Order: sequence, then structure tokens, then C-alpha cells
Amino acid sequence: MKAVRVHAPGGPEALRFEDVPEPQPQPGEAVVRVEAAGVNFIDVYNRTGLYKTAMPVTLGQEGAGTVVAVAPDVRDLAAGDRVAWFHALGAYAEKAVVPATRLVRLPDHLSAKQGAAAMLQGMTAHYLATSTHPLAPGETCLVHAGAGGVGLLLTQIAKRRGARVFTTVSTEEKARRSKAAGADATIDYTKQDFEAEVKRLTDGKGVRVVYDSVGKTTFEKSLACLAPRGLLALFGQSSGPVPPFDAQVLSQRGSLYLTRPTLAHYTATREELLSRAGDVLGWVADGSLKLTIEHEFPLSEAAAAHRALEGRRTTGKVLLIP
Repeated sequence: MKAVRVHAPGGPEALRFEDVPEPQPQPGEAVVRVEAAGVNFIDVYNRTGLYKTAMPVTLGQEGAGTVVAVAPDVRDLAAGDRVAWFHALGAYAEKAVVPATRLVRLPDHLSAKQGAAAMLQGMTAHYLATSTHPLAPGETCLVHAGAGGVGLLLTQIAKRRGARVFTTVSTEEKARRSKAAGADATIDYTKQDFEAEVKRLTDGKGVRVVYDSVGKTTFEKSLACLAPRGLLALFGQSSGPVPPFDAQVLSQRGSLYLTRPTLAHYTATREELLSRAGDVLGWVADGSLKLTIEHEFPLSEAAAAHRALEGRRTTGKVLLIP
């Protein structure tokens, strides 16, 4: 079968579309025929070596498809079940071996593409808005990369909770998409100082929480956008890692809070995984959470998908289709 592998850290050219042995389930595992794989910045971090991963490795931590085989000790799954997952490497392939405890059944009327588009980004948006800082009605937040996959979903969930949402974007088209998702105001960071705009929009008070997936280039101004005792949730680093800083800055700027959360810690138990996935997939199923899937690449063109993602030429979800 075919898979996309990385043998040594590097750029998109490090992605190799090659033959690999057919997978066999070990105890506690299932083999899934992949029908759609999500492309996320964590895949870029794995490819470049920013996140240390044993190599060679088949990339991809999010996918959906149909179970084709299970280990004898797996009791609650069977061949033919339609499932989705995240946080298990190997989705950039025609078939993937996934721990059974990471698999979530798809509702009957959701497609594999919808499942792959909703799992990682949808549950990331879910934990940020409901757990990292449970947004309350009337609170104001800033969402960076507002037209990205997480940004569009996070905006919708924040509005669902009654929050006021500002987003940063880089083009008029991305601003349009962000507003369609519910953003109360969009800030074009290529033309405007987002810190100054946030202060203007809040009469100088700042926002209660900043959700920042960008990292290095936004970090200082994100802190400056916060109201006293506000929270910066730094959940990504698409522009690079934040350099070391003096924690005393948090005190000087108003007893601020800083957290670097990751989805794995917010789905650490099977119960929490099923609860978050149930909310997200249920909202997608009833139409109250809108997915944006506009970028689909053949599995063999994974490098092109990475270039598009890193070049900020995408909105919404990027999928690979085996």
C-alpha cells in the first residue's frame, strides 16, 4: 500500500510517497482504511523536527474511514464500522493502525471528510472555549488566524457561548469568511496594528482571553491585548516558537495568565474524548457548527498541501484523500 513518509527532518520535499507493508493490528489496535486525512500544523512540526518524532515516520494524526480489521482483544469495534480519530500517527496512508481507544464512531449521516475535518480542529476549538477558559456570555476574546481551520470553528463555538469575538486575518476574503462564522470584528494584521485595534474596540480595557496559534510574531502584542488578570492561551506556533521571556512581565502587565495547552491533555481519558467528540460531531450533524472544507489534495500531493498550509494560502480545513 502507499503512504507518505519522512525519513529525516526537512521541508515539504522531505515527504516521500512510497510503498509500505500492509498493516496488521496488534493488541488493542484496529486497522482503518483511510478515506480522508486531516492536514494540520502539528504535521509540519513533526516533519521539520520541531516536535521530536522517531523516524522514518508516516505522518498524519487525524483521519477518518472504515475499520477493516481489529485485534482479537478489541471488543467494541468491528470491520465495517465508520470511525474518526486524532492523536495517532499514520493517517497519511491508504490504511492506518490506530489504538481502538482513540477511535470514535461517526454519526450515520456524516461523511469521512466531515469526520476528518472536525476531530482535531473541532475538539481543539471545543477545549479552548469550554475548558482552558470557559467563555461566559458578554466576555470578549481575540482569535488569531480567524479564517483558519481552528479559527473558524472557535469563533462559532465562542459565539455559541455568548462571547464577543475579534479575529485577526490577512486578506479581505479571509475577513469575509471570519465574519460569516460570527466574528464581531476582524483585524487585517497586514494593514492594522492588532494591539491598537483591540484597545480601540474595547475602549482601552483589553480582552479577557487571547487564543493564539501563531506564536513568535504575535506573542508580545497578544499579552498587551489582555485586560488585567486575562489569559493568553498559546496553543500553536505557526510563526515559530516563542523565545524565553521574564515571567515578571505577567505581573507587570496586570497579573496575567499564560498557558500552553494541547488537545491530548484535554482528551486524556476515553470518557473525555467521547464527550468532546460527541459535542463537536453532534453540532456538525445538526448543522449548528459549520465546517469549511475547501482544500483537498490527493495523498500523493502531500508536499503541495504542506506548502499551501505553511504559505497561509488556505482557509478552513485541508484534507488529503488516498
